[in-house]
Amino acid sequence: MSDELEQQQRRLRLKKALEELTAMRGMGTELVTVIVPPDKMIHDVRQHLSQEAGQAANIKSKSTRKHVADAIESAIATINRYKTPGESGIAIFVGHVIVGNNKSRLISTVVDDPPQPFPSFRYRCDSRFELSQLEEMLIDRAAYGLFVIDRFPSQGYGLATGKRMHCQEHITSQVPSKHGRGGQSAQRFERLIEEAAHNFFKKSAERACSYWLPQLENLEGIIVGGPGATKDYVVKNDYFHHEIKKLIREPHFDVGYSNESGLRELLQRAGGLMDQIELEAERNLVDQFLSEVMQPHPKATYGEAMIRSALNQGAVHTLLLSEALRKRRVGWSCKPCGHEWEATQTSLSDIPNCPSCDSEDIREDPDRSMDLMDELTMLAGAPPQPRSA
Repeated sequence: MSDELEQQQRRLRLKKALEELTAMRGMGTELVTVIVPPDKMIHDVRQHLSQEAGQAANIKSKSTRKHVADAIESAIATINRYKTPGESGIAIFVGHVIVGNNKSRLISTVVDDPPQPFPSFRYRCDSRFELSQLEEMLIDRAAYGLFVIDRFPSQGYGLATGKRMHCQEHITSQVPSKHGRGGQSAQRFERLIEEAAHNFFKKSAERACSYWLPQLENLEGIIVGGPGATKDYVVKNDYFHHEIKKLIREPHFDVGYSNESGLRELLQRAGGLMDQIELEAERNLVDQFLSEVMQPHPKATYGEAMIRSALNQGAVHTLLLSEALRKRRVGWSCKPCGHEWEATQTSLSDIPNCPSCDSEDIREDPDRSMDLMDELTMLAGAPPQPRSA
């Protein structure tokens, strides 16, 4: 499995866990959050939890005291399964969660493969789980180059990442705006002005490209703006490096200034375009899929059974999965007859009877159960199964 695919899987798993944890509530300060960064020793975490267990004995409410003690005990049992926090760290969310009718149930969720390392240690006991570090990992870090220019006043360029804007440099133009010469001198001064403008455009574009090229892999696009038509002229006349020019997006935006204030105005005006750029790759894939499905002999298919068959044959080039997919692939075993099978489960209450003896006494095998999204992704990265003769 490629690193990019694995990273996408981690983000999807984290997003799903975050949705579930956000909806959970405790009756009191009974939900325990333990976040262990990669540089934290497991022994130190265990010792810290033991101290918190001792302090929990002083809680006045009997039910809260018992629930907090149960949560900390469960967290200690979970942390004991790890020798080290690993490369990215571990997050444990455990406690008695309200399930309705003044009833609660002890749940335990572990995140041990986050897309980014946890930055700091955190222990918290509250009515909600502490999820700020998980939410931070899902913030979009896509970067966009910003470039504003006008013929006479100035030029500026920088980067926009998330909600932040950085102005790298602001260059003042030395191009004369007008002159009072007449006759043959007028033509000479016009040529000097055009030459000065050319040099200014070239200098501005070269400096901006020198700043962006080392960060080319992280750039989603270049957004161009300015007060007049100069911005269009600079783009059309190949002042930018060819690799940067490929990233320049349209339309170009009219802004009132060509300095840092212009960059901020450009960032506000181009918000919709940035969203469009992020969705462009996904939209193209979906369009290709829909176009292929409509063909007389399509090379695309959909539905779990057909996709699973194609994956087993190694006949899948691109696999599209929705982030809203919440099904599980569960391994079942029947206690009376010993029959084992796998089935897709839509909800936790969707428990089938044994297809062999119709018995209701069946058990879920945790070693053969996982999210359907994870299973299909694993099949996509696995070699095709040999066909029987």
